[in-house]
Amino acid sequence: MPNRIDLTFARLRETGSKAFIAYVAAGDPDFEASLEVLDALARAGADIIELGLPFSDPLADGIVNQMAADRALKAGMTLPRVLELIRRFRLAHDTPLVLFTYLNPVFTYGFEDFHRDAAAAGADGILLLDLPPEEAVSNSELVAGTGLKRVCLIAPTTPPERMKLLAESAEGFVYALSRTGVTGAHGAPAANIAELVAAIQQHTAVPVCVGFGISTPEQAAMVAAVADGVIVGSAIVKQVELNPTAPAAAVLEFVKPLIAAVKGS
Repeated sequence: MPNRIDLTFARLRETGSKAFIAYVAAGDPDFEASLEVLDALARAGADIIELGLPFSDPLADGIVNQMAADRALKAGMTLPRVLELIRRFRLAHDTPLVLFTYLNPVFTYGFEDFHRDAAAAGADGILLLDLPPEEAVSNSELVAGTGLKRVCLIAPTTPPERMKLLAESAEGFVYALSRTGVTGAHGAPAANIAELVAAIQQHTAVPVCVGFGISTPEQAAMVAAVADGVIVGSAIVKQVELNPTAPAAAVLEFVKPLIAAVKGS
């Protein structure tokens, strides 16, 4: 069966459109509310959803996403519950899901088992934040997982040779960081995004999508003009934080103008 991520980008290419990719933390603020947020994103027209697995030590995340993970963990989210969340979402939606996670919880679950179970639940890709590709290659247990596209991160400071290695190994899409630092909407995207995207595209045929610091329709439109997709995370998660009693409605209203900007409408 073709991967939903690949099918989505093929459809977007046919229409000359760019992807809007939304990030939220699984189980934030609780299981049922999180499912409603995912439903809202799918109904709003998100092309792909990144689903963060709650982790107790999210070192690459800024305070907004750290607090989201904390809320989810306190609400009882576990890896099995995340898989159940995906299964529930799949009852109504076909939007691709990419799991955004650190290695530790996946390794603890069982690397191969996690890939199998996540794919069976309905996940389509995985972005392992702290697993360098050379480390994966040198450890057989870290390459055994199948069924999920391996999305990679590339930063503006990534050396050319390493950029080539990462881009050539990427599946689904490349997540290009618009700037350095931890996640969060506190810094605007860098001015040299077009150069970064072009450099990555020299080494891969998979789409290059840009995230980090994108929080307004103007920023989204600017990035969409030079990349294959726009990723918005912390700004969406902040809506969940600010509207704990009705997060789905708040997220829906927030992403509508962002999606319109990405689509040029």
